Order: sequence, then structure tokens, then C-alpha cells
Amino acid sequence: MKRWLKFAASAAVVAALGACGGNSDSGPGNIVQVAQADGFTALTAAVTKAGLTSALSSSSASLTVFAPTDAAFATLATQLGFSSASAMVDALPASALASILSYHVLPTKETAAALESGPATQSTIDAYNGTNATITVAASGGVSITDADLTTAHVTTADVAASNGVIHVVDKVLIPPGVLNIVQMAQVNPTFSTLVGAVVSANLQGTLSGAGPFTLFAPTNDAFAAISSTVAGLSTAQLTEVLTYHVLPEQVLAANIPFGMPVATVEGQTITINAGTPPTITDSTSTPAPIVATDVRASNGVIHVISKVLIPAL
Repeated sequence: MKRWLKFAASAAVVAALGACGGNSDSGPGNIVQVAQADGFTALTAAVTKAGLTSALSSSSASLTVFAPTDAAFATLATQLGFSSASAMVDALPASALASILSYHVLPTKETAAALESGPATQSTIDAYNGTNATITVAASGGVSITDADLTTAHVTTADVAASNGVIHVVDKVLIPPGVLNIVQMAQVNPTFSTLVGAVVSANLQGTLSGAGPFTLFAPTNDAFAAISSTVAGLSTAQLTEVLTYHVLPEQVLAANIPFGMPVATVEGQTITINAGTPPTITDSTSTPAPIVATDVRASNGVIHVISKVLIPAL
């Protein structure tokens, strides 16, 4: 994988830019030309299919683009079960690609220094529920970005010049809200790898990828590890009971949680969600499960993260 070129650094760079529309007189090419010149094939293929070439080439724009490497696209493809990044780009609808890519774009030019000193919450040009979807920027040992799936990308090369903005290379594809379904959102967050494995073992991936909407209380890997011997002893039917006990047959956002009231799960038994900092869930064992993150928005519902596996009466 070639590193992003910093323009005017050498005659070779000038020659490369000349081939894609930039030259030593006019300076660097636009954002799309820069990506093409440096061989970011997955990104440029996705931009083309999504119909964003004109927007990212506009001379009147002044944008910030977080540009995932080909390796980052390949990782996402593997997580989602595709054979390659190109297969993923071919399979995903243009509208989904457009949302994903727009989530990597800020409407103003922001250098790394500006990001480090600016607000933590940055609005992207991706629209979700009528407002701009946001990312969270942190600066500790370099710029990092947390996306709507609660995963973090790191800027590996900052401040790559383009004629219509600036590019920061990142090591992960950012996931916007509302594009991937609940199962896919879990697949692309390594924190839920044990949960995903259990869902596949119980053959629930098709159900949880359906129209919904659902609410999933998603236990972390550490939560499953704490009861690994119990989980290992469950039959497939019992595992299905446990997993569906974590699902509500409707979308319940954090602001609408009915605290203190029994709530029916897909499994049939109820849970009770208790107000507090953090809120907790009481299961059949009466052991509270802390809710550690809320409102991870999927295309077919919402995920709330919990640090304990809920146990129904089996």
C-alpha cells in the first residue's frame, strides 16, 4: 500500500499529479484526483458508484475528507462477509455507499491542528433523520474519530493537500447511523464478536437482519467471558432463549425507556430497566446489568450496550 503523497515534495509527485490533472503551476489536484493518483482503489470505486465524484471534485468546495485505506475497506468487507473490498462495493446499494462516504466528509476545511483544538463533536455532510450525522474527534497522540458504531479510526497521515480541501488518511471505514442493520452493526464492532458468534450459532442472524424494528441490548465480549462456562453448557434452544431475551420487538430509544416497568422481550419473559447512572436492567436472576452505551442506530432498530449477559428463567 502506497502512502499518501505530499505534493511538491518531489519531482515524482509533480509528475503523478500531471497525469491526473494537477501540475506544478496549478498545485495539487482535487480530492478525487489525489485519491486516484495515490491508488486508493476501493475509495475511488465507492465514490464513483455512489455518484459523489462531482461533489468531491468541485472547485467551489472546501472540504475535509477522512480517507480510508484499501486495507480499511478490506477489513470492513471481511467483517460483513464479503470476499473483498471490490465485492462489497459491488454489492452495497449506491445509496448506502453515498451515506457511508458522506459520513467521512466535513463541509469545511479542517487541518489536523484545527481538529485537535476544535469541538469534539463534528457534523458531517451525511444526513440522518433530517440532521447532519456527527462524529466524535479526539486528540491524544494524534487525531482519532469515533463513529456511530462506537468504533474508532485513527488518522495515519494528516493534512494531505487538495485544491478543494484537505485529506486525512484513516485506518478504518467510519460507520454512519442508520445504514447497516443490527447484525451488521454488531459485526463491524469487535466488542461484539462473541455476541455475533452466538447469534450465528442460534441461527438468529436472519431474524435480526429483518425489517424490525428491534431494540437489542448487546452484551460485550467481557460480559460473555464472565459466564463462559454457563454459555458453553447451553443447548441451541436455550441459547436462543438467552439471545431473544435481549431483544425487544420494537425500537426503544434511550429517551423513551419506560423505567421501573416490566418490559416484554421477544423471548416472552420480561425485564425491568432501572433509572440510575448508569441505568441497569434486572433479569430473572435479579442481578443488575449496567447499560454502558445507548442509541447505536441501525437501519432496523437500535442497540444499547450492556456489560452483563441477561439470563431468563430457562
